[in-house]
Amino acid sequence: MLRTALRNVLAHKARLIMTALAILLGVAFVSGTLVFADSTANALRNASAQSLKGVAVSVRAEAATTATDAAAPDAAAPGMAGAVDGRQNSVLDSALVRKIRALPGVASVRPLVHGQVTLAGKDGRPVNADTNRQNLATNYQPGQDGKDGKDSGFPLEDGHSPLKDSHFPLKEGRGPATADELALDAQTSAKAGYRIGDTVRFATDGPALAKKLVGIVSTDNPQVTAGGTLTLFDTRTAQTLFHHPGRFDEIAVAADPGTDAYALTDQVQALLPDHGARATSGAELAAEQSAEIAKNTGYLTKTLLVFAGVALFVGVFLIANTFTMLIAQRSREIALLRAVGASRRQVVRSVLVEAALLGLVSSVGGFALGLGIAAAMGPLLNTTGAALPDGPLVITPAAPLASLALGVLVTVLAAWLPSRKAAKIAPVAALSSVDQAPPARALRVRNVLGTLLTGAGVLVMLYVSTLKTSAPSNLMVAMLGAALTLLGVIALAPLLSRPLITLAGRVTTRFFGVGGKLAKENALRNPRRTAATASALMIGLALITGLTVGAHSSQQAMAKEATQGLTADYKVNYGTARGLDADATGELARVPGVAAAAPVATAQFDTHGESAVITGTDPKAFGKAVRLDFRAGSPHDIGPGRIAVSDEFAKRAGLHVGATLDAEMGGGMDSGNAPNANKTNNKNTTSTASKNTNSKKLTVVGIYAKTRTVDEALGTLDDVLPYSVTKQLDRLLVKAEPGRAGGLERKIRAALGDSPLLKVRNQEQLVKDNNESVTTVLSMMYGLLGMAVAIAILGIVNTLAMSVFERTREIGMLRAIGLDRAGIRQMVRLESVVISLFGAVLGIGTGTFLAWAAGGLTTTSMQEYETVLPWDRLGTFLVLALMIGVLAAIWPARRAARLNMLRAIQST
Repeated sequence: MLRTALRNVLAHKARLIMTALAILLGVAFVSGTLVFADSTANALRNASAQSLKGVAVSVRAEAATTATDAAAPDAAAPGMAGAVDGRQNSVLDSALVRKIRALPGVASVRPLVHGQVTLAGKDGRPVNADTNRQNLATNYQPGQDGKDGKDSGFPLEDGHSPLKDSHFPLKEGRGPATADELALDAQTSAKAGYRIGDTVRFATDGPALAKKLVGIVSTDNPQVTAGGTLTLFDTRTAQTLFHHPGRFDEIAVAADPGTDAYALTDQVQALLPDHGARATSGAELAAEQSAEIAKNTGYLTKTLLVFAGVALFVGVFLIANTFTMLIAQRSREIALLRAVGASRRQVVRSVLVEAALLGLVSSVGGFALGLGIAAAMGPLLNTTGAALPDGPLVITPAAPLASLALGVLVTVLAAWLPSRKAAKIAPVAALSSVDQAPPARALRVRNVLGTLLTGAGVLVMLYVSTLKTSAPSNLMVAMLGAALTLLGVIALAPLLSRPLITLAGRVTTRFFGVGGKLAKENALRNPRRTAATASALMIGLALITGLTVGAHSSQQAMAKEATQGLTADYKVNYGTARGLDADATGELARVPGVAAAAPVATAQFDTHGESAVITGTDPKAFGKAVRLDFRAGSPHDIGPGRIAVSDEFAKRAGLHVGATLDAEMGGGMDSGNAPNANKTNNKNTTSTASKNTNSKKLTVVGIYAKTRTVDEALGTLDDVLPYSVTKQLDRLLVKAEPGRAGGLERKIRAALGDSPLLKVRNQEQLVKDNNESVTTVLSMMYGLLGMAVAIAILGIVNTLAMSVFERTREIGMLRAIGLDRAGIRQMVRLESVVISLFGAVLGIGTGTFLAWAAGGLTTTSMQEYETVLPWDRLGTFLVLALMIGVLAAIWPARRAARLNMLRAIQST
């Protein structure tokens, strides 16, 4: 029987090629993910090791974040990844550096300053302003004598050139030495269009600055090589920009050979103040980074493996379909084996061995293809700002073993039911037919099971539609409901195929005549086979449709929230926590073409046991920039000590027009980049700067409908600005004069100093910025689910090709009674199109239902959310299904049309 299995694989290799491709693609996805995860983790560990090379002890200000970034640790200088904008309270100073340098066993000390710098390109546009890539900055340290870098404690690789820092090898020019100089990495200088001697414009947290470019360096920092920027200053200048003079973010300590690093760490810790800094040995820091790397790469690996699992699940349908058809076609052969003494168990083993051989060979090819996928994943993810370092592919024994085992296991499991069917073939009964319809009883059992699963799934999803938060428990319930619904629809697909394909057949018969009618009858001949073929496409389209409907609905809600009630033409703010100066309002008001400039500041206040955020503005200018729906009172009544509140906050706090409240003002909010960002109504919310808290009597003079553009309360700028965190404006809302909004952006930038951090966005850009993250995620999901759709296409090709083989005599008879080759091709194409459209209708319908039911989970975080169907995209999916049907039929239709009529009639 083993020889029989091997002979069957070799004899039917042409019929198994599509199945082999499906297994190959699924295994390639899995193996590529595993190799990519191992390679990325190895590259990150290498980058971490490079950043800690020669570091015996690292001293870090506790206000700084850890050196290990979620995506990649710094590979150029220890701690750079921990840069935090505007940090001012580091306890690491020059005196501490001198004390550490004086300890026995210390070879050298390298004090580091980190920050963020946004560059303006030579064309004036901000570099990386609209991306998630890091814009890093640090201090360039040549050494005590400015020449040899000895004070850094790290060996030089390129001699003793003037003003050199071994961490940043010079490619051109020299290192920065004075307050009016800087250096850039080579990639950044090329991207921004700068050369040695050019004046570089940049910003750290607000106004634009300018310095001369004196050096271009190279770096292997993964955040930079992945598209970020690196700007270097001399130490004094870096301290001035990011701290008070004499302060550092980190101190890297190198030890003499033979020094106990742990003992040295204890000695350094003893020199530190009780709070504000921590000393960590290089070995301990490396272990922490390694654990963090494993944790973060684990998240990514699990996500990718989920989509790989979807692709393999789709492949199961193709495999099961193939073996079912092969067994039906080989029923006479199996019957003869039974007649000469083969037992049922031997028949089962023969089919499973055949499946195992197919799975093994396909998995080997899949693993090889997976290496290419692994090599492409890093650059692809870096286009989204992942900042993954370059490195060689790492193939651990686990990756190929897991890939091969998974491929064989999935193939064998998919072939198990067909093998049992083969074992039940009676020696005599099987000699009379090649393709028998499935027993009616089996279909009835399947229909009952499908009805129960679908009913349970629908009930669960209807319950999910009543939930309002995306708590983990609610998400698990939604996933359960979606899985039950999908499994139920798959089980019911044979039952659903008859009415839907009959309906499609009326269209094909009307427009294509006999060919259309034959296509319908062929599709209905074996409902199980048609359902299995369509289900593979249905799963992929259901997931894609669900994601598309959910994403489109979210984008519509976010667009409403971004511009709700906003009549201003531009929103102006900085891209950092820094606010705009109060005099910016007057500067913009004088710009030609500006009708009104409304200043906006926010602060937090407590009253009646509730915490809320109040927006301060110039009521007259604000009325031109924002449209509020007042339910009581009037916006014209707002003035000193007089505020309006939202209807929701009025209800919570028991307020009404005329009510007087004692507000504990203070704390405020960080100057946001989007209105009402990260605000909360929680009673337990406390001020982040309670020292600013002051009691203030306020009178409610108006109540307006809640909107995302305005916070819970609205007052004058003078009542709010003194209690804001930054004592600066969060943003400015600019209303242009009629017909003059088009060219106003450049004028606004010029009036405010044209800082690279300055954001001047119209309503269209606000919507685009809000939707950008959703669009990026959706595009990635499309790419990941594309593998499942590709496997589904192979399934259609495979089913049609094997169906043509089964119907060889039938096709010969059709040719004999007058159907020409074109008619045969048309019949096969229409059959393919009908099956594809059946799968598409099931997938789009199921995906839309799941997206609607799960939409309620976003209600709390996205109050404007409602399910909005993207009809254009749904129509595109149907058109794509039509094209898939046409393309999938090219080879089977051509093969059917080329059959020799006489030989086909004589076939058995």
